[in-house]
Amino acid sequence: MPGSVTAHLNAIGTATPRHDIHRAFVDWAAPRLEPRTGKIFRRMVERAEIDHRWSVLPEAPGGGSPVSPGGFYADAILPPTSARMALYAHAAPALALEAIANLGEAFDLSRITHLVVASCTGFVAPGIDQIIARRLGLSGSVERLLIGFMGCYAAVNALRSARHIVRSEPDSRVLVVTVELSTLHLQDERQIEPLLAMLQFGDGAAAAIVSADAKGLAIGEGFAATLPDSDALIRWDVGDTGFAMHLSGEVPGRIGLALADPAIRDALTRGADIRYWAVHAGGRSILDAVEHGLGLSADALAESRSVLRESGNMSSATLMFVLARLIGKGVEGPGVALAFGPGLAAEGFRFGPAA
Repeated sequence: MPGSVTAHLNAIGTATPRHDIHRAFVDWAAPRLEPRTGKIFRRMVERAEIDHRWSVLPEAPGGGSPVSPGGFYADAILPPTSARMALYAHAAPALALEAIANLGEAFDLSRITHLVVASCTGFVAPGIDQIIARRLGLSGSVERLLIGFMGCYAAVNALRSARHIVRSEPDSRVLVVTVELSTLHLQDERQIEPLLAMLQFGDGAAAAIVSADAKGLAIGEGFAATLPDSDALIRWDVGDTGFAMHLSGEVPGRIGLALADPAIRDALTRGADIRYWAVHAGGRSILDAVEHGLGLSADALAESRSVLRESGNMSSATLMFVLARLIGKGVEGPGVALAFGPGLAAEGFRFGPAA
């Protein structure tokens, strides 16, 4: 009977580009600050616990970074939004298809009934969902949903939407894709706060299969909360030279205070003894705030911290990378998936072993 069916996150495939731009960005950003602030910036870089961030941007001639002579960002006037969106229209579907390929045997083109795509780092029409569907050879009868501009918690909304589809149509098999190209949005900044915000972000894509098949993780009830008077703390501003990210230094503190509220904790856990935490790796300070706010053990967010170290914050794709690690290790008890984004809002769902 519809509604009594348990939706499962059967498998996740992930993909990152091959071009590591993390150190190149640091070497570009630090000299833009006055010397004392530049030293502070470099100290915060070392504390960020990020070793790599990957970009779809090609290497400059001779193997240089995007800010090297001949690179995408080499000129004094940075590329306009139109050039960045043209690159998005080409590179985003390609990276998404790589993630889908990495699903391996879990992906069966003939069985896909729905496609849900989340992305906030570009716009193109026909939409990226249509481009992916066409390149895969999906039937035109496959229903599509595009979740745009929701930011880092969009994966939660994509997976919850897939859960609703499966619970209402038990024979459905939903392909969920998240793809973000944050490195297309370098800004000409000379203040430490926006440079530290840009320091967090890299490119990545993930693809998942959600169905009634009892494999992987059982997806439970979702939850959502918006913190009062916080709408200006995280935002994207669409400008003439890409999308400018604003990430206030107040965000970790606000998250920590909110999670310390017993009512919010109860909404997350529903009284269960949570063994697994899949938390969006938005930055080291955000993970610290979650750990302290919820009173978690030092290793509770190990998977999130590993994703942050290896790939940075990939916006909506990040949580999928964390969940992929948990599926790979096996889940034997209750868990919570949690992400934060514009609003300031927290979105999530409970999960458990396949039932």
